[in-house]
This record gives sequence, structure tokens and C-alpha cells, in this order.
Amino acid sequence: MNKSTITIEINLNEEKHPQSIHWTSSDDKEGSKGHESKAMAVAFFDKEYKDTFKIDLWTKDMQVAEMDRFVFHTMRGLADSYFKATKNAQLANDMQRFIQYFGEQTEILEKES
Repeated sequence: MNKSTITIEINLNEEKHPQSIHWTSSDDKEGSKGHESKAMAVAFFDKEYKDTFKIDLWTKDMQVAEMDRFVFHTMRGLADSYFKATKNAQLANDMQRFIQYFGEQTEILEKES
């Protein structure tokens, strides 16, 4: 069996707010020393309790426009994952319609005519 490790390092300030987020993966084929991020969202579904544990963090220098883009891409990825896992095209399309609306409202996307 293969094994992969993802390591997340978060540097905190005196108030315990994230100053920097750095992550590495043992599967990184480029041999990178890691990646710096301004935000992260991680969710785990608990097998026993059937509940979700989430970790959402962002650094103080994350700007609103960057958060809009981060949320837009995260939601789009979740809608794609939902469809791949469930094949429920109707709900996945409903999610994509909201994501389109979100993208237009945040000016990530141009409004459709």
C-alpha cells in the first residue's frame, strides 16, 4: 500500500492569529520545499459520528478580493466533487448556478447578458 503525508505549518502571532501558512506533500514530484498560502480550508468527515470537522484559516494579509476568489474556487471544486461522488446532476447544476451568481457578484466573472 502506498502512503502520502501532507504537512501543514501555521505560524501564529501573539494573539494566535495565522501569520503564515506553509504546506508540503510527500508526493510532490517536483521536490518542492513546499508552498506558501494565505488561506486554507480542510474538512474531514468523521466515520463514526457522521459529522464534519473543519479547519478554515486565513492570514491577516488576505484581501477581500482574494477571499472572494478563494471561496469561488473552493465552491466550484466542491460542486465538481459532489457530482463525481453522487452523479446527482440536478443538485450539482444548482450549486454551479449559485457559484456563477457568486462569481458575478464578486466580479470574478463577467455578468452574463
